[in-house]
Amino acid sequence: MKTICIIGGKLQGFEVTYLAHKAGMNVVLVDRRAKPLIRNVVDSFHCFDITEEPEKLRELSENVDAIIPVNENLRTIEFLRSMKNELACPILFDFDAYYVSMDKKRSKDYFKSIGIPTPADKPVKPPYFVKPPCESSSIGTSIIYDDRELEGLDPSMLIEEYVEGDVVSLEVIGDGRNFAVVKETKIHIDGTYDCHMVTPIDNYPEFRKISHELAKNLNLRGIMDVEAIDSPQGLKVLEIDARFPSQTPTAVYHSTGINLVELLMQAFSEEVQEMEIAAQKNYCIYEHMLLENGNLKPVGEHVLSQGDEYVQFHASENLEIFESRGKNMNSVFTLISRGADREETEKVRQNGMEMITEHFQNNPQEV
Repeated sequence: MKTICIIGGKLQGFEVTYLAHKAGMNVVLVDRRAKPLIRNVVDSFHCFDITEEPEKLRELSENVDAIIPVNENLRTIEFLRSMKNELACPILFDFDAYYVSMDKKRSKDYFKSIGIPTPADKPVKPPYFVKPPCESSSIGTSIIYDDRELEGLDPSMLIEEYVEGDVVSLEVIGDGRNFAVVKETKIHIDGTYDCHMVTPIDNYPEFRKISHELAKNLNLRGIMDVEAIDSPQGLKVLEIDARFPSQTPTAVYHSTGINLVELLMQAFSEEVQEMEIAAQKNYCIYEHMLLENGNLKPVGEHVLSQGDEYVQFHASENLEIFESRGKNMNSVFTLISRGADREETEKVRQNGMEMITEHFQNNPQEV
């Protein structure tokens, strides 16, 4: 049985843990915090700061098959890069690609250099889409409809044209020479521009070609997520993230059977097989819902991280539910529903929602 070590105990770490367990692997978590969010879903947990006690990581590397950084702390990432040759196992991470993707200005320059369509910078009239240069996901983003709202804006912020359309995503895994573009998904966005649901979508040849080009020109050896707007004016790439994403890999796994943790390990041990189309075998709805006043409502993934622990609430053949809970928050649930098609999956989803609300109606002391 293979064992992987993850550095970081939040949502990216949960995603890797979930898929590693589906592949029959053990997961060892390293986190500097005494009570990281996902400590109860991993197989073992070591509490230490790798930058302060690197010898512990060196020792741990002798007993695992691979290490995957699942955090976006730049100091930690840079430290791992500096010591990667001292470890007894590979780090499944492309540090060069991450350097490009971590800075949205830098990545936009990269898009333009190879002719990738992207929202225009500094448009002459609103609405504008404003985002910070280095934050992950939707943190700090906003839509501005009036020029007066630009006054006092931090000069480091990116100001782009606001492009309407569905947000779509693709993962690519490369071995440096071959690049497997996996499965297209739709990112459903809440009122704070955060993802609350992921569903599979049909094959999108243009998006697949663009994602392959982005990986090829980076000589990607690792995993990269590509996000774009499918607009009436055509596809516009928003950003890339050369690290293991959250949410979409699970939707990919249940809709195609492709496990991105297994594929990532393959990229560092053998040749990756490119694929024209990742055939959709099932339908999957992956979503987050907040329980408030006895009712469930969609909520973005960032709310989960506010919890003290993330645990399994229910597991059956077509439905899994995880709960993020904490002393100062209402419970947030992740529902992973799957079925042969969208209609069947929606029925499973509804059953899951009823299960949650009925449980707390019968056990009000747990709310």
